[in-house]
Amino acid sequence: MTAPDVEIAPCTAEELMAVVAARAVRDRQVVLVEGDGPGAVAAQLARRTHAPRTTVLDRSGAVDVRLDDGALTERSVLDAALTVVAPAEIDGWVQAGRVDVGFVTAVQIDRHANLNATVLGEYDEPTERLPGGGATAEAAAWCGEVVVLLPHRLRSFVEQVDFVTAVGHGTGPHDRALLGLRGRGPVRVVTDLGVLEPDPETVELVLTALHPGVDVEQVRAETGWDLQVAPEVVTTPAPTAEELAVVRSLRPPAPGTAGDGVAGSAV
Repeated sequence: MTAPDVEIAPCTAEELMAVVAARAVRDRQVVLVEGDGPGAVAAQLARRTHAPRTTVLDRSGAVDVRLDDGALTERSVLDAALTVVAPAEIDGWVQAGRVDVGFVTAVQIDRHANLNATVLGEYDEPTERLPGGGATAEAAAWCGEVVVLLPHRLRSFVEQVDFVTAVGHGTGPHDRALLGLRGRGPVRVVTDLGVLEPDPETVELVLTALHPGVDVEQVRAETGWDLQVAPEVVTTPAPTAEELAVVRSLRPPAPGTAGDGVAGSAV
């Protein structure tokens, strides 16, 4: 923990998202990530700080990825794994309920945390075909819980997704049970503006935390539905010096970008 009088260098929005997501991981959990994306950064950050016995699985088949030095790349993930299995085996572990947390992203999300990474527009005649969801559908269905990482923009936070790549909470609180989905689904959406969580009764996403320097109206302006706000919205604790150092070792900032974005302070 950083001393209160230590000044922390400013961080980028992407770095802050990784830090906030990492804090959701508890020690001894099994975490599913994909490639070198923000979820993978968050998982390795958690493992190297407050949750050292975290087991990180990569969708590629890398098992127990322990990246203790060097940048996070697809190659370093494989090199740092205890072993590598077929991706289908990872899918089997997810479907069997052996994964506690799945970190996922998407292109669109709606008020019930349904995710789209397939097409924009109509499926048969889309305006754009997207890369696809990878393991997103399996993670959303079967992981104990899911954390979504997505920049908060009006084009992404929509009233209704154009295509349901992965079911979040369907249309209401009973849909997951009706569909036979065992996992809790998305429990947290971490954006570059704040954190949204499903309401315990309606399962509609509610704003529960704001990042430093962001206000409620700014978040609402980037949300395509009438966003509800928790009675007490907390301010996200700024990254510590240790957290930022780990994030930047995993994903070194491009020249001229370090320190741009969100100002940090010691916590």
